Amino acid sequence: MTSFDSSPTLTAWRALLAIAVVFVMLATTGWTAVRQQRSDEPREIALASWARDRIAGHALPDVTAPSYRLAHFFATLTTGQQVALADKYPLVVGNLNGAPVTLRYRANRLSLKQAQSVEAARTHDTTLSPDGRGEAVHRLERFRSMLAKDRQILSFDPSGKGRAAEVFGDLDRASRVSVVVPGVDTNLLTLERSAARTNSAPVGMARSLYGAERAARPGTRTAVIAWADYTAPAGIGMDAALGRLAADGAVRLNAMVSALPGTSAVSLFCHSYGSVLCGVAAHKVPARVSDIAVAGSPGMRADSAEQLNTDARVWAMRDRDDWIQDVPYLAVGGIGHGADPVDPDFGARIVSAGDAIGHSGYFEPGTESLSNFAAIGVGAYGSVSCAGADRACHSGISGERDT
Repeated sequence: MTSFDSSPTLTAWRALLAIAVVFVMLATTGWTAVRQQRSDEPREIALASWARDRIAGHALPDVTAPSYRLAHFFATLTTGQQVALADKYPLVVGNLNGAPVTLRYRANRLSLKQAQSVEAARTHDTTLSPDGRGEAVHRLERFRSMLAKDRQILSFDPSGKGRAAEVFGDLDRASRVSVVVPGVDTNLLTLERSAARTNSAPVGMARSLYGAERAARPGTRTAVIAWADYTAPAGIGMDAALGRLAADGAVRLNAMVSALPGTSAVSLFCHSYGSVLCGVAAHKVPARVSDIAVAGSPGMRADSAEQLNTDARVWAMRDRDDWIQDVPYLAVGGIGHGADPVDPDFGARIVSAGDAIGHSGYFEPGTESLSNFAAIGVGAYGSVSCAGADRACHSGISGERDT
């Protein structure tokens, strides 16, 4: 991939700057070590048992099978058989694309209760270091929060730093579904944050967007997914400058979207490194994805919106105080994520971030950035505020869908 800038001298200087940034990353943070799932992790044990089991005389399906095949498998079971599988293999069924949504919610509640018991025991484990016991306390608090009565957990895996996804609204009945894809440092412990920073965490972002969408069009059946179900880079290190984790996450994102129930239109809202993931996923997103909107993006691993090779509309915004604008927008030897999505030459529809609050404030209630996201999410494209650099961000949109 080459830089979008046509000046050889400027490109060379930017390349040197990018290399310098990389060396600073290495000196200050080192190579980020991503913990791999071990064979003794709870979900790995459950998957091994699932592969050997049978129901009604038939082998259980391969969990890597396409979601439509898994959906067909569950459709052939009685309600009692479905519940029995969820109760026996909650860590499998709760993360199985194609399983009924409500069955996944049930399975993940069971998995959370089991994980809660494990962490409760670890908080009293005298063989752990103080830091280890402190982490156990934080994980225990997180699991207790996720077990609140009204929460709908679409996926949950406590292995390693953990992954999860949560749904706001009725996913089975929604005509518009929005998916929030967060960036670096996304894991179970950062799924939510304190009240002062709640809207900078995946769950807070999704909850805020859901409220804004309902306010924008009360008659539209919407659902929003806080999708923290991928291994994100830990901090601003080498993993954040590379695309490997984005590529792995893109596969998971497209698989999840493909398995969503019904025929709802889907919009992706991708923040920071999440926009890298969405850029990689773009060329294979299911046809039901109508919009990809990025905020605070370090690049989408492309030199232009056209290079994303997607039929989805591509939107981009950045707050004027967002530090991400100082990141070199180019790619050298696999390092860096390409052109700036809010550069007019990139070709995205540039929308106003208005009074967003820096890099983490795009989903704050009352901001123009959130209002624009909500308008995109419900298909009210005429209500989107274009940025000053792109007064034509509405061009080519023939009509609005309000289903």
